[in-house]
Amino acid sequence: QSGCPAGVDIPGFVSLVGEKRYAEALQLHRNRNPFAAICARVCFHTCEDKCRRASLDSSVSIRGVKRFMVDQEVVIQKPECRENPENAARKVAIVGAGPAGLSCAYFLARLGYRPVVLESEPRPGGMLVQAIPAYRLPRELMAREIRMIESLGVEIRTNQRLGKDFTMQSLHDEYEAVFLAVGAPQGIQIDMPGCHAHGVAEAMTFLREYNIRGSVPVGKNVVVIGGGNAAIDAGRTALRLGAETVTILYRRTREEMPAYAEEIEAALEEGLTIRTLASPEAILQEHGKVTGVQCRTMKLGNFDRSGRRRPEEDPSDSFVVVADQVIMAVGQTLEPQALLEPFEIQRNDSGWIKADPVTGQTSLDWLFSGGDCVDGPSSVVAAIGAGERAAVGIDALLSGEEHAFWRTYTEVTTDYDPDADPVPYPREPIRMLPVERRRTNFDEVELPWNESTAVRQSRRCLRCDFGKNLEQVR
Repeated sequence: QSGCPAGVDIPGFVSLVGEKRYAEALQLHRNRNPFAAICARVCFHTCEDKCRRASLDSSVSIRGVKRFMVDQEVVIQKPECRENPENAARKVAIVGAGPAGLSCAYFLARLGYRPVVLESEPRPGGMLVQAIPAYRLPRELMAREIRMIESLGVEIRTNQRLGKDFTMQSLHDEYEAVFLAVGAPQGIQIDMPGCHAHGVAEAMTFLREYNIRGSVPVGKNVVVIGGGNAAIDAGRTALRLGAETVTILYRRTREEMPAYAEEIEAALEEGLTIRTLASPEAILQEHGKVTGVQCRTMKLGNFDRSGRRRPEEDPSDSFVVVADQVIMAVGQTLEPQALLEPFEIQRNDSGWIKADPVTGQTSLDWLFSGGDCVDGPSSVVAAIGAGERAAVGIDALLSGEEHAFWRTYTEVTTDYDPDADPVPYPREPIRMLPVERRRTNFDEVELPWNESTAVRQSRRCLRCDFGKNLEQVR
């Protein structure tokens, strides 16, 4: 549980799945995180890194257990809410319908508020729908959980763009509190020779065009520059849209790639090529069209501030990768500062919005912020946690005190013998569709478990929360 940025009671819901009490398990999860189905697909499960079962053999496959738990739900259940006419009359706006914004709306609604969410795109979801491909996150699952949030009294207005349809000044004039959850939607363009040639695209734009609008130009031989999840998603998407070859260029080694290890493995299985220690220095072109990428071979030097070894050029070695399309996936940044005018909102040294890590409050007392626009590109579950904290902060601002009833620990009553030996079951992997079936379409690539597998995996939990239970009983 300490490894979950959203504070989900992980031993609790896992143990309930072990007793086949799936509805209770899901309700417990949604007490702290509304997006159980989404996180069952795309969470990078830091909780598993903290799992104490790993000291014995290997961690519990928590994300696999969660996936099975979610798949058992036929009719979506609403969480516990507190009706409050005074809160319902207060005016709160949320800018951005991504995981941070929707999480904030969810928890505010549970306290009786009726927040309005303003989303610039035609569909809510933020990066969940704009950047994450459907083969990782089926769209109906996401839409279902968003509908659940709307059913709590949250109003989502789409096609509402900051700076065009409303301004920061109009928000301040109309609402008592505002949560800014605009993410980091702008891709960074590398300034190199040939970067404006026909056939050069930016990864977030490429993914957004396909995921939102259903079509995007794809070359025959595609090169992706970068080593993060956006680079992997763009490469795997290009392959599914008909690219014959996809080559990812990364200037460090595979061990330094920021993309999730399982995503890298899946990309390699599907036929993508990853060339490491390769630094692009020019995009080659003929008649204004991309023909290749000229690269310099790198070697690793001393460690930099990020804790990774700094890549250094080998001046004697260069090579060319043939390409007719180049997708740049080297980072993301905030919307232009002008959109936040006339207000001066403090930023940190990296350029992200500066917000209190506990409440999300910015340098303006009425303005809160969280998610990627504060932390930089991060994870879905981190954004969910930021939204929850901001909801508590907004409630404290408007009411004068905190009412986060969901943070109160509730003992989960399950059959547990602390003196029994741990069950000898191994960690269960999450199986994937065969490569030949998944590389040509956008069907979900991960396969579900059956009940016996999920229950067996759940019972591997060592219940490291048992001491907490004893304290509560006392």
